[in-house]
Amino acid sequence: MLTVKTELLEALRQALEDLLPGAGARAAFESPKVAAHGDLATTAAMQLAKPLKLNPRQLAETLCTSLRATPPYQTWVEALEIAGPGFINIKLKPAAKQQVVREVLAQTQSYGTQAANGQRLLVEFVSANPTGPLHVGHGRQAALGDAICNLFTTQGYQVHREFYYNDAGVQIQTLANSTQLRAKGFKPGDDCWPTDPDNPASKAFYNGDYIQDIANDFLAKKTVQADDRTFTASGDVDDLDSIRQFAVAYLRNEQDKDLQAFNLKFDEYYLESSLYTSGRVEATVNKLVANGKTYEQDGALWLKSTDYGDDKDRVMRKKDGSYTYFVPDVAYHIAKWERGYTKVINIQGTDHHGTIARVRAGLQAADVGIPKGYPDYVLHTMVRVVKGGEEVKISKRAGSYVTLRDLIEWTSKDAVRFFLLSRKPDTEYTFDVDLAVAKNNDNPVYYVQYAHARICSVLAGWGGDETTLAGVDLSPLDSPQAQALMLLLAKYPAMLSDAASGFAPHDVTFYLRELAACYHSYYDAERILVDDEAVKLARLALVAATAQVLANGLAVLGVAAPRKM
Repeated sequence: MLTVKTELLEALRQALEDLLPGAGARAAFESPKVAAHGDLATTAAMQLAKPLKLNPRQLAETLCTSLRATPPYQTWVEALEIAGPGFINIKLKPAAKQQVVREVLAQTQSYGTQAANGQRLLVEFVSANPTGPLHVGHGRQAALGDAICNLFTTQGYQVHREFYYNDAGVQIQTLANSTQLRAKGFKPGDDCWPTDPDNPASKAFYNGDYIQDIANDFLAKKTVQADDRTFTASGDVDDLDSIRQFAVAYLRNEQDKDLQAFNLKFDEYYLESSLYTSGRVEATVNKLVANGKTYEQDGALWLKSTDYGDDKDRVMRKKDGSYTYFVPDVAYHIAKWERGYTKVINIQGTDHHGTIARVRAGLQAADVGIPKGYPDYVLHTMVRVVKGGEEVKISKRAGSYVTLRDLIEWTSKDAVRFFLLSRKPDTEYTFDVDLAVAKNNDNPVYYVQYAHARICSVLAGWGGDETTLAGVDLSPLDSPQAQALMLLLAKYPAMLSDAASGFAPHDVTFYLRELAACYHSYYDAERILVDDEAVKLARLALVAATAQVLANGLAVLGVAAPRKM
């Protein structure tokens, strides 16, 4: 039906151009608010009435007359009807709707995708410092990031997945100190825990059982290997640098296991420390100073971020000579730009909201050609976990939070991905563990996967060659339920495009649930494996196309499409 829609849109464009040169750019279709009013609609007559100084309904009549004379509208359109002040509703012939079945069966996994557009996209997500296991908030970010990457891949982008983390900051030093105490035989609750001379009341020390595991392996002089580093422990409890490096490698390895359980792999791990060792942070600060975008006050160096819309100027370099955390962020994004990524998306928690204005201000002040609004941000809220009707807040392994691996082990990778993508990123979400394992229609991932498996069971019961279905006669697909299902299949490509541009993978979950419901309604209304061969083959072609679109959409989310359940 994409071909049909393209032909109809071109005819509309030409008709508008004939009415008013340049008006062809306004050619567009939308879905009528009431399905019974038609399959497509256009407001073009209402838009052109004023510049043409005509009554919109009269203009709609003229436009309909013109469209009815064109071959595409004669071939594919059953009726053109004018409604309200000048809406034009378009009712398609069954043959027009049936074309989507052929398109899906011909294109299979590529249905809904666009050709390569030559554009590169970097998506930075998860980016957890290696100080502990990944928590469920990281899981939401992992699901969002991977799905957004997949969405942009369907739109022809060359996508790069990047994980950015700090391997040498205060948190890492606290990790090393925590591990050293465990290696010396101390534990949380002992008088010496925590022992931070700069902040005796600190709660920053890490109390989870995983710290003892790191200490035990350090004492055993083990070697740990992560995707981006390998290190062998010295076993010397006084060698704090060795403890630090071992703990970082150990937890990076743990994070890799979490990501593998989530079926997620990154293209690159980028170290914050490299921004300092490469001189990028210093070069960025020097550039801002040279551009006159900074000033000294109270012994600190400030960025004139209010010049770029921030609510106040920001400290860049503190009295002690150390940089505030947004300065390496500015250097990092200049590096992204210089690496050729003109489009960048950062996926972070809502607690990072305050960094957006200052990072963008720093990038504009650097004056290196980066456009305003770079990079794009997707901010997400944290996740509550409920099990047995009660909120779960603590994991024995992590010490103070539920880990991503806990959630996967309690449910499944598919359930975690689908559930964490089923709401807008910036809305609060409660993950119901009991619902995620339920095998009923209340469980959304089960509902969608079951629709796919149900179709596969029908196709297996038929036992024929599915590749032959692409060429069967589709004219028997004329019932209201069949036509509703075909119209929904036809909406898949536009849904993908809109979801990508809006950074909205939740739109994919909504669509899949609607498609599953539409299929279940069709299945209940019409028996598929009937005696009439022509009817049977047409219905098999329709459900095979539906299974393909379900599988394609689930793949965007990183969720499996099982053939049996």
